[in-house]
Amino acid sequence: MDTILIRALQLMLSLSLLVLIHEGGHFLFARLFKIRVEKFCLFFDPWFTIFKFKPKKSDTTYALGWLPLGGYVKIAGMIDESMDTEQMKQPAQPWEFRSKAAWKRLLVMIGGVLFNFLLAIFIYSMILYAWGDQYIDVKEAPLGMHYNETAKEVGFRDGDVLLSADGVPFGRYDEKMLSQVADARIVNVLRDGKETAIYIPDDMMQRLMVDSIRFASFRLPYVVDSVLVNSPAAHAGLQKGDSIVALDGVPICYLDYMNAMAERRTRAGEAFRTDSIDLHQIDLTVYRKGEMKTLAMRTDSAFKIGVYTSGMGQVLPWVEKDYGFFESIPAGVGLGVDKLKNYVNNMKYVFSKEGAKQIGGFGTIAQIFPTTWDWHQFWYMTAFLSIILAFMNILPIPALDGGHVLFLLYEIIARRKPSDKFMEYAQMVGMILLFGLLIWANFNDVIRYIF
Repeated sequence: MDTILIRALQLMLSLSLLVLIHEGGHFLFARLFKIRVEKFCLFFDPWFTIFKFKPKKSDTTYALGWLPLGGYVKIAGMIDESMDTEQMKQPAQPWEFRSKAAWKRLLVMIGGVLFNFLLAIFIYSMILYAWGDQYIDVKEAPLGMHYNETAKEVGFRDGDVLLSADGVPFGRYDEKMLSQVADARIVNVLRDGKETAIYIPDDMMQRLMVDSIRFASFRLPYVVDSVLVNSPAAHAGLQKGDSIVALDGVPICYLDYMNAMAERRTRAGEAFRTDSIDLHQIDLTVYRKGEMKTLAMRTDSAFKIGVYTSGMGQVLPWVEKDYGFFESIPAGVGLGVDKLKNYVNNMKYVFSKEGAKQIGGFGTIAQIFPTTWDWHQFWYMTAFLSIILAFMNILPIPALDGGHVLFLLYEIIARRKPSDKFMEYAQMVGMILLFGLLIWANFNDVIRYIF
């Protein structure tokens, strides 16, 4: 329950900030062009409002709605979520949206998207300034990667070191690298000291979306951090800093070792019930200060040897870079642009059968946040959600900012406005589409939770 609460609080805080910034973009451009904003509402408020106030000498009522699905600004003289058609029947006033030049109305409509993208760039820049950048270069992973079954069907093998996709070298393991793999014709890996080419099928991303397991993960060496007193490891002579490289003569990494021990526990249980052979003797080959040693060890039926292992940050080669304030700004811009380009590139998969199944609602969004409060991850995820919100809102769908932008561009080119009746119908159709998508996304969450 604590995990759910922490994620829910992070989601609510993040969405509240993103909605305020988005609607603030519309609000500021509207006020810049002297357009009256009648209401600024965080979240939606059908039937009733939790809180509202109107400052003296202000035309704007500020409110807090009860339905946390977004927010809105009610701009005088336009057809929006409020569907205030009565106002549109009155003569146009100079302070209304419809009375302003088309280019001014266009800036008002893209203000929210623009502010969301600028927010993402600002957050990325401040993350780099405050925490720097740390990542593992997949080309330098000493033991390569573990791959899921789909990757193995294509031709990857555990231990392969990822080198390049269509000649472009890999860097960090992130969504951009996954897109590189899925969009490539040939991925080159280092296998047993030799460079090997793997041919990628056209439907690689669709295959990967079927999996619930990530494409690959780093193979970690088994490095001893500490040894428990009077444990099997202590009696056998294991020491802090030893690397376990083989089990009974078979080369292993950390995960291989854990899987082997799980199998031996099962077999030991069966042997105990049938009075069969003793499986408690194991031989470990360790690398210590440039030398290989083989240690004989006897364990109990749980096969626990009594050591703590070093974490990923201690056993893999991390790339670390610090940024000064002025260095962080262009780096943040580059990171924001990369995230946007990668997200746009992956949108094509949404229209596939498997892509439609991957669409998620608030439950899926909440799961991208960590289970413990981590400000670095919170801001990183908030910046990414800001990128997503900016892109989704600029799509040319009625009821979204992009729909209004589309009609304004039509007006600029054709030199005539779409009729108010057409705009009303378009707004209703867009809202039906959006609510349908919202229901489908959260229905997917329910299905994933149940099954």
